[in-house]
Amino acid sequence: MGSESPTNPNSISEGNRTVYPMSPPEIDKRTAEQKAIDDWLPITSSRNAKWWYSTFHNVTAMVGAGVLSLPSAMANLGWGPGVVILILSWVITLYTLWQMVEMHEMVPGKRFDRYHELGQQAFGENLGLWIVVPQQLICEVGVDIVYMVTGGKSLQKVHKLLCKNCKDLKTSYFIMIFASVHFVLAHLPNFNSISGISLAAAIMSLSYSTIAWAASAHKGVQEGVEYGYKATTTAGTVFNFFNALGDVAFAYAGHNVVLEIQATIPSSPEKPSKGPMWRGVVVAYIVVALCYFPVALIGYWMFGNNVEDNILISLEKPTWLIVAANLFVVIHVIGSYQLYAMPVFDMIETVLVKQMNFKPSRMLRFIVRNVYVAFTMFVGITFPFFGALLGFFGGFAFAPTTYFLPCIIWLAIYKPKKFSLSWFTNWICIFLGILLMTLSPIGGLRSIILNAKTYGFYQ
Repeated sequence: MGSESPTNPNSISEGNRTVYPMSPPEIDKRTAEQKAIDDWLPITSSRNAKWWYSTFHNVTAMVGAGVLSLPSAMANLGWGPGVVILILSWVITLYTLWQMVEMHEMVPGKRFDRYHELGQQAFGENLGLWIVVPQQLICEVGVDIVYMVTGGKSLQKVHKLLCKNCKDLKTSYFIMIFASVHFVLAHLPNFNSISGISLAAAIMSLSYSTIAWAASAHKGVQEGVEYGYKATTTAGTVFNFFNALGDVAFAYAGHNVVLEIQATIPSSPEKPSKGPMWRGVVVAYIVVALCYFPVALIGYWMFGNNVEDNILISLEKPTWLIVAANLFVVIHVIGSYQLYAMPVFDMIETVLVKQMNFKPSRMLRFIVRNVYVAFTMFVGITFPFFGALLGFFGGFAFAPTTYFLPCIIWLAIYKPKKFSLSWFTNWICIFLGILLMTLSPIGGLRSIILNAKTYGFYQ
């Protein structure tokens, strides 16, 4: 794998034509015109990140509040398939993440700072955009909306636990409280400026995951625990399996911001950014394993198939610990929201400044980012069951961008020898990824149909 090199390494593909490196005057002219804009845009404005920034950015991007539903997913998968799928997902996504880190600077003198730029290199200027951008936007905007709802609901749980005699408030109000934080934080200019928030979020994700598995272990194996499938029919068991497959797969969906994170790390021909970035990714994946595996396995072991969708509900007591865990979830999703929003801000601001010729200004950024936060808040309030919908629609976007799109790009650019180890590895990942993309939305759709009667707007 390491010996492969991209075709025409000194050329850049644009649509159906190949452009070779520009002469020095052209480079200077282009730099003069673009430097001010690139220094203003969120992804390219700051390139002085340390390797450990990539560690907590990746932990924050990957470990979502969905980790608390992994014991429930295990209950629908069973011990054997559940453990295999957990480990397989960890290995495959680490491999595809390595590919993206390697491809960031595969053309000498050029950095692919955004996922869609990598797509354009592989598939052409226009096709690359159409393949990557819609999927990336579904993932990033979808996750931000889910985090709006998650943050609001976690605040609501804290309110209920601490103030048992208080009047119940609608989820909508708590989503608004959660959104008010983002109307302020959204104006931080770039990835490096949110590194403190991202670090806090990464610590919180490790904290509430530890609370979940440690409190479960302390509670011990419950009386009459059963590990068989919950569904009474074969069809129910199969559909629940598909749904759980999606839950586990989407737990690893942090690839949509990987290149954007790597873009913040300094690079030179002697010291390319892939060294420090990969070091950060490996540490991040160890943390991910420490969060996911104990929660999924210990939670299922203690509660069996009676485990709730959210392991914290199964724990119930002590109250102070559950309150702390929910507050940790709130702090974590604040950081995650900003991390997933930054590439969206970059896309919108790039279009406005480079294509629509708006002047880069604080006012433009103020309007764009406030409108985005207001939009995600409005959708979250209108559809508080949005997470269930994302299980269906997300299957078409999360699986490709995480599990097999990097493999397709790798095959298109590096063209490894047929039947070599690299060729086989990539095609196996593509096959498993397409299987996942096909099966998980089926389970998600059935879940939506069964639970539709419980859904309500503006709850």
